[in-house]
Amino acid sequence: MYAAGDIYAARTALGRFYDWAATVEIPEVTRLANTINRWSDEVLAYYHTGRASSGPVEAINDEIEQVDRAARGFRNFHHYRTRMLLKTAVSWQTPTTPRLRGRAGQYDPATPAFLA
Repeated sequence: MYAAGDIYAARTALGRFYDWAATVEIPEVTRLANTINRWSDEVLAYYHTGRASSGPVEAINDEIEQVDRAARGFRNFHHYRTRMLLKTAVSWQTPTTPRLRGRAGQYDPATPAFLA
């Protein structure tokens, strides 16, 4: 069904699947066909969204949950973040924090305020 070129071919493929599932008379296949029929709008939305899928995001979330279960809590967020990046192989660049003040605005204890 996902190999179909457009939504019309996908609907045709789903119709063929439903016809086949009705002739097989296997309870599990019939149940699968009923489930897919209930979710047919969501399944066919694949063609309305430019063939977008949440599969890659779900895979990364699953790996993060695996690390959470194995870690049983981290005391240091830097270690937690590093473990997540290593496990998921995500290239994550942390943006640098902008400076609030330049060097000239900092307090210099060696120079008294009344001399500056």
